[in-house]
This record gives sequence, C-alpha cells and structure tokens, in this order.
Amino acid sequence: MIKHEPVLPPEFLYPIEEWRWVEKSFAPQFLPQAETIFAVANGYLGMRGAFEEGEPAYRHGTFVNGFHETWPIPYGERAFGFATTGQTIVNLPDGKLIRLYVDDEPFDLGSARILRFERALDMRAGTLERQVLWETPAGRQLLIESRRLISFHEKHVAAIWYRVTVLNARAALVLVSEFVNHVPVREVGEDDPRLARGSSDQVLALQRTAGTDRRLLLSYLTKNSGMGLACGMDHTLESECSFSVRSDRSDDAARVVFHIDAKPGKSVTLTKYITYHTSRSDKTDELCDRAARSLDRVVGHGFCQLLAEQRAFLDDFWKRSDIQISAERPRAQQCLRWNLFQLLQASGRADYSGIPAKGLTSQTYDGHYFWDMEMYVLPFLIYTSPRLARNVLQYRYSILDKARERARAVSQRGALFAWRTISGEEASAYYAAGTAQYHINAAIAHAITQYVNVTGDREFLYEYGTEILVETARLWYDLGFFSERKDGRFCIHRVTGPDEYTTVVNNNTYTNLMARENLRCAADAVAELQETRPDSYQALVRRTGLEPGEAADWRRAADRMYVPFDDSLGIHPQDDEFLDLKKWDFENTPPDKYPLLLHFHPLVIYRHQVIKQADVVLAMFLLGHEFSSEQKKRNFDYYDQLTTGDSSLSACVQGIVAFEIGSDEIGLRYLMNALLMDLADVSGNVKDGCHIASMGGTWMGVVYGLAGLRDYGGRLSFHPNKQVRHLRFHLTVRGQLLAVEITTDGVTYHLEDGDGLTVHHRDERLDLRPGVPVRRP
Repeated sequence: MIKHEPVLPPEFLYPIEEWRWVEKSFAPQFLPQAETIFAVANGYLGMRGAFEEGEPAYRHGTFVNGFHETWPIPYGERAFGFATTGQTIVNLPDGKLIRLYVDDEPFDLGSARILRFERALDMRAGTLERQVLWETPAGRQLLIESRRLISFHEKHVAAIWYRVTVLNARAALVLVSEFVNHVPVREVGEDDPRLARGSSDQVLALQRTAGTDRRLLLSYLTKNSGMGLACGMDHTLESECSFSVRSDRSDDAARVVFHIDAKPGKSVTLTKYITYHTSRSDKTDELCDRAARSLDRVVGHGFCQLLAEQRAFLDDFWKRSDIQISAERPRAQQCLRWNLFQLLQASGRADYSGIPAKGLTSQTYDGHYFWDMEMYVLPFLIYTSPRLARNVLQYRYSILDKARERARAVSQRGALFAWRTISGEEASAYYAAGTAQYHINAAIAHAITQYVNVTGDREFLYEYGTEILVETARLWYDLGFFSERKDGRFCIHRVTGPDEYTTVVNNNTYTNLMARENLRCAADAVAELQETRPDSYQALVRRTGLEPGEAADWRRAADRMYVPFDDSLGIHPQDDEFLDLKKWDFENTPPDKYPLLLHFHPLVIYRHQVIKQADVVLAMFLLGHEFSSEQKKRNFDYYDQLTTGDSSLSACVQGIVAFEIGSDEIGLRYLMNALLMDLADVSGNVKDGCHIASMGGTWMGVVYGLAGLRDYGGRLSFHPNKQVRHLRFHLTVRGQLLAVEITTDGVTYHLEDGDGLTVHHRDERLDLRPGVPVRRP
C-alpha cells in the first residue's frame, strides 16, 4: 500500500535542472536532509554535504568504505551461536573544513546577511559547487565560491577549490584550513535501531603528526580493530594580495592558517588537497608515505586536471548508464539522474569492499553490507558497469571462509554469509531478523548466476563462483529435510524471509524458491566445471571436500522442494502459518505510528498478517517463470494491502510486479515512491543517509518495470509497457552495448557495439547485428 504521495521541496528553492540538483537559497529547515542530498563520494571515500565553514551543521561525516571499529555486542542473556563482535564504520577526521574570518569575525551562514546563495550537485562534472554573496555588518561585500570533489580517478583524494573576493573594500582575511576529529555525538532520545551504535569517546588513537607550513600528515590506529589510517592535506594559494602562512597541530586537530591583506576586486583562491589511506594492519608509517605520494602527485597536476579526469569518468558512466525519459517530465528526469549518480558514488571505487546500505553518506546501519547489495544494486552494475559488479562478488568470495565459520557457529554445514557485516563476521545481534534470514545465501547465489549469464564471465564462475555455490547449497541441504508430513517434500524450517515483520517461520515461500534455485545452480555449475575444466574441478574438490554424490542430493532436494499454496484463496502463503494470523488493523493505525518497528513490540507485530516489505511479491519478480499470470495477480492483490512500505526496499519491487500484471497506475505510484525516496524524504530519515538499495530499485523499476526486461536463465526479453511515451537506456550484455528506445510509435533495439546479440521482443526472437536498428510496434 502507499500511505501518502511523495512531495518534493518547493521548486522555487530546488529548481528543475536536468543535470544538477540545485538549492537557490540557504534553507536551514532542510539542513539535515541537504547534508545527505549534497554528499559527495567515490565508493571508497565519502563526505556529507555540510558546509566548508563547519557551521551550521547537523552532523559532519567523512567515511572510508570498510574502515571500522569493533566492539563486544552486549546481551542481557547470551545464547549459543549469537554474534559476538559488532562493527561500525568510523567517522574520520574531517578534512573539508575551511573557516573564513573577515576582520576577525567568522563567516557563519546561520547568522550572516546573505544577498545571494546557490549550491549545486553537478552530476556531469562530479562536483559540489556553491556561490554566496555575503554582506558583513560593516558593509563589506564578499563573493565566496567553492567547488568540492572526491576523485574517481584518484580514489584516495578529495579536493576543494575555495575563492574569496572582497568586492567593495579592503579587509583582513583569515582562512583556516583544518583537519578536525569531531567528538562522537548521538542525539538524546534517538533509539532507532537502524542508527549507528553510539560511542562516548574517540575510537582513533593518534600515532604521528608531521608537516610543513602548507602540508600536514596525521596517522591513527583504531583502538580495538587495529586498523590504520593516514590522512593529510596540502594547499596552494593564488592571489595578487600579500599573505602569510603558518600551521599547528594537536591531538584532535591540525590547521594551516593563511593571513591575507585583501584588496577590493582581487580574488584569493585557496585549493585544498586532501587524502585518506587505510589498512587492516598497524603500518601507519607506510600509510603516511602513501599519503605523501598522493599529495605530491595531485598538487603537481593541479585542480584543473582533477576536474578533467572527473568529467571524463562521468562522461563514460553516463554513456553506459543514463536513462532518458520524456521531455514532458523534466523534474522526474532530474530526480532519476540524481538516483543514478548516487549509485555511482556508492560503488565507483569500492574496489575491495562491499556497498554499504547508506553508501558513504552516514554511519546509519553501522556502514554494514546486507543482502540488498546483491538484490537491488547489483542488477544495475551488472548491466551498466560489469567490472564493478565483479568486484562486489569478489568481495563476497574474500569472506567465504568467514561464512564457513559462521555456518559452523550455528551448527550447520557449508557456509552462511553474515546478515550484516563489514569484515565478514556476523554483526547482527537480533537473530530473529538477522541470522535467521538465511536467504542472504540465495541472494548471493542468484547474483553470481545473473552476473555470469549476462556478462558471459565464466572464468569468474570457474575460479570463484562455483565454490560459493557449492558451500551455499551445502547449507540449504543441511538446513532442510524431507518431511514425511509433507509427502516427502523438502522443507526448510525456522527461517525469516525478506519480510522482517514475520520471523522464524516454516517454509517461507520466498526462501524455499530461492533455495531451490541455489541448489540447482550449484549442481549445474559443478557439472559444467567437471566437464569443461577437469583440473579446476579437482581444485574445487580439494578446496571444498566435495563428494561425488552431493550434487545429486542437491538436485533431489530442489526437485522435491515444498512450495506452500492455498487452494481456497489461490495464492502462495508467505509461510505455513501466515494465513492463520489475524490481519493488522490498518484502519485504526495512525500515520505517526509508522514504521511499526519503532512503535510496537516485535511480538505484537509477529502475531499479525502485516508485511514490512515485499516477500512473495519479490519472489514473483525474481522467479517470475515459477508463477502463472493468474497466481501473480492474486498474490499481488492479497499482499499489497498488507504491506506497510516501512522498508525502502519494497516500493520498487511492488511497482515492477504491478506493471507486469497490468496495474499501471499502481505501478507508476510505486515507481515514483522509489524515485523520490530521498529527494522527497518519503521515510522521514534521509538526514541519516541515502537509501542506496531504493536507488538501485529505481533503475530496476524503469528497466524491469516500464521496459519489461526479464532475464531468466540468461534469455533477455522485453515486454514494454504501453503507457511509456519516451524511454531510452543502454545495457551492457556479454561485452556488447545495446540501446533500447521506447516511444509511443514503437520500440527500437540497436546494438551499438558488439558482434551480435539475440533478444526477444515479447515472444519474437530478434537476432541483432551491430549498427542495424530493429524496430517493433
């Protein structure tokens, strides 16, 4: 259900520009949200969109993907197999600060007289830009301009170009460029379990400081996890005005101070280069050397080269990833590009890590990686940036041994990937909605299969993917059993599906279907490896101890998998007992009681038919070939009325299935809900970071929903929605670039780069050749 229609902030404040998200005046009422909306990141390093001057601010944040502190998980009552160690991404020393003083008075947007203000996130340039005209109480007018970027080319580097021009008088200017280790803050009364764990003291221990007048280097170790950090800054200052410079440093701050005798009309341009290097070891001296080399290089190249490299990277991204929609909807076009840009910022240089649920825009969810990385973000990457998709799956392989250890900890064979993690260890303290979500294994297996089918990268399957498939299949076979009470069907008990409002159940339909796919894909992969790569097969046997009869067992379990179905209603029950529960009283639940998880005890929720996010409906999207058209419609109609939308993961999936069953109006409303999840603050918590999975879901909503893409078993087919007026996008399939354009007059498939590709338009096979567009009604 959709509780209310999303409403964007007013257009006079946030005008329509297709390639920029613009704020036309300083809006303190939107300050917390704007710090997320205007964040910049590259997948490795991220900074919230707080102002360079430091104040006003809701919550400063600078993060490196995967850099975390550990802490013992407290339990009132501990039980066997509970997770023991929490992990939280660290808020790093803040290097973006440049404080401005005029005649020793600070520039503070919260109290200054502002004659003109504009800031914009430029999605083609990859920069955050701002222009402010400030009039001091003494009548001096200063034009303050800045550009901030985090480089995709130089993954360890951020840079800020900051120019001040006194327009009508001489003035004594001071620019204080700082690194500040902010004191951890958590607001009183914040008991939202989604937020990061609070900390009362610093988690970084200073190891070393070094520097010159314009360059400073600092190194730290985390107190518990023992991870190393080196950060540094260097500066250039250009002006016809005379100036002096000095630096100083302490345990929690370092600063470079410029004193300038500013003349009217003469600009003062400070360029600040910032770098962060991290390691899982304590070798901070080596990190400092790396940081110094990064600064040497980028200072030598200059800010203009960083800008040029950034634009080239973005040009390549948009060539592969842009979605163009009807010119009649410029606001939707702007919002769509903002969503796509955020997906890049979350993943672009996440080279050896996963993709956090909030990207690098906050500490919410502790910077953890969840199943939504594979289910919601990877489809976008597979079809637009397959190298990045491979990196994510390579990360999963890197923590396979931790998954094996976790399976043993819960008394199972095979591997169980952590529900939420950074290091690979389970960090979920609530097993009912954490460890019990075994379906994360199937999500990873599904992603491997989709990646290999779409990209044709069978080397990844042979070298890494099959081993993951084997260990995840082992877990399913060990977890389930052939039930005499279900006529010898293979049943899986005491698991939690995607819907976290219904936990620890028997035969969750989604889980059983996805486990069946996992078991079959594992058996197929083993057979293929044995036939085509006997040496690789023997290496797999040595690594996993694979026994000759295991794959046959997996096929038998898959073939005998129990899938609940209720004949009287003609629907698939979410699990064995779901239909026996009382339906939630939605009519008498006021809007301020959502999300339910913040207002009702879990047991109250668990006693009812009420759904946090799509469960059976998600299965119908991912495994649509397992359902008839009639079943899809009945299932959707039944579960849609019970789904609260308390999870940002739900709207996009509900929209895709609504389009498929012909409920176009409902589908469009859900798609808009996903598209505007952050920009319209649908869930009321964008201040706490972006909803990266919803952004991936927005791409899926357009491509799988409106364009009707389906890719079961690697067979690409399109069933375009007849309501589409104009839609154009690209897909990368087995190294070839396919352009799809849908208009009111028809659909055009154009293989722009490649040797030949077969797709299906509805049920018609099309054998595409490069440079020869094929048009269908």
